Amino acid sequence: MLSKFQGIISKIIIACLAIFTTVVLIQMGHFLTINYLKVEPVLTVLVFLCAIIFVGGVGFFLYRIRDDDPNLNRLILISLLLIFAIVAIIWLKLVPQTQVSDFKAFWRTAPKALEGKAIYKYDNDYFAKWAYQTGYLVYVMTVVKVFGHKVIAIQLLNVLYQVLILLMSYILAMQLFKNVSVARLTVFILMIDLDWFALNSQADNQYLGMLLFLVTFYLIMKNQYWAYALAGITLGVGSIIRPIGPVVIAGIVVYALLYLFIHNNQFNWSGLGKILITLVIYQVIFSAAGMTIKSSGLNEYGLTNRDSEWKFVVGLDANSNGSYDQGMVNRFNLKDSRAKMSAQEHQVIRENISNLNSTHGWLKLFWNKNETLWASRSTTIDFTGFETQHSLKVSNMAKLLGYMGTVMLIIFSWIGSLKLWHNKNQKTFLLVLPLMAYAVVQLLIEVQGRYRLEFLPVIAILGGLGLFTICEWMRSKWGRMNV
Repeated sequence: MLSKFQGIISKIIIACLAIFTTVVLIQMGHFLTINYLKVEPVLTVLVFLCAIIFVGGVGFFLYRIRDDDPNLNRLILISLLLIFAIVAIIWLKLVPQTQVSDFKAFWRTAPKALEGKAIYKYDNDYFAKWAYQTGYLVYVMTVVKVFGHKVIAIQLLNVLYQVLILLMSYILAMQLFKNVSVARLTVFILMIDLDWFALNSQADNQYLGMLLFLVTFYLIMKNQYWAYALAGITLGVGSIIRPIGPVVIAGIVVYALLYLFIHNNQFNWSGLGKILITLVIYQVIFSAAGMTIKSSGLNEYGLTNRDSEWKFVVGLDANSNGSYDQGMVNRFNLKDSRAKMSAQEHQVIRENISNLNSTHGWLKLFWNKNETLWASRSTTIDFTGFETQHSLKVSNMAKLLGYMGTVMLIIFSWIGSLKLWHNKNQKTFLLVLPLMAYAVVQLLIEVQGRYRLEFLPVIAILGGLGLFTICEWMRSKWGRMNV
């Protein structure tokens, strides 16, 4: 009975994933048409065809390489990682060293904090209202302390984390599908996505956070007590660096209830005990970090979020489709006290909800926000200042090429999500459930294209499976020809 229930729930989750990837595919087609095909149809079609041929050709080549030789497998993987590292470092040379937006706040504040200066001037300042960002600030301070205030240090560390993310994506794909070709294709389809790796030039917390969350998933998949303990450490540190831990935890908890607590058609209390180890260690680490930051005098608010309202102020704004809007920012006096601004934020949230109710605009808002987050350009290239060092033509071409990486991910992850219908490995849901939880939460709060970065490795694993499926079909049509 329990196994049947588990099987039904599994099918429902996969169906929801397939619906999600189908919606994203449709929205990608809409975005591509409106922003590129109608503007420069010939160039767009040409670049799209080149992208398909390139991904299909290289993907099929990687697929045809024999996978029964461990040494050859390692050589292929190392070669892919080295190629990516070289390209990522070249990218650093193509963009300015200037830090922008929130990244500038981290980079400018770190050396001042090391000198003992306050990181905020009033209780509604950046690091006062969003104190949870202090965790990553400490990381930046550490890098500056060790290497000096040289942005190349943090950039090269980002490249290192990206290489390790690709490695973890390979390992996770192997855990799920036991197929070297799928793992290779996962690495390939992620490494060519410029929209994913472009932010390595900025003091961005997403790459290190992403890496730690992927390691957490891997450790839980090991299903050993020591691994659950280590998972608590990586989950805790990852949440300190990139504060999306609650969403990741929500997915992990649902996975534990469905696939660890229910095992072999009976309740398995030890499964819950194992995941409880992870959660307790996570809470201890996160709380200890907050208290340490508070007691050190760096931030009296620890790692708290004192302005959770802002995400809803922006996220429920139908006029901006839930994205950052300077017009909305201008409605507030950012020098006001936290209490005064909080009261105004609650008023604006009520206005937004009232507007959505009166215009029946909820579905339209959710649709547009989902497109912004998952199907449009990630805008990571915009955050690098690439256009300040290159002509408009070159800049637009870079953005188009970057978006083509996203297009390839969307197309092949859609195919991969459909292929999952017959997948029997329950570990798959450890990646799928946090992804779905994140997608749902983002419907209510502020969205930006770059907020998808954390879950692109999961999308890439689906994409690797989808590309593998296409390669299998190609082989069936063209016959065998091993490399």
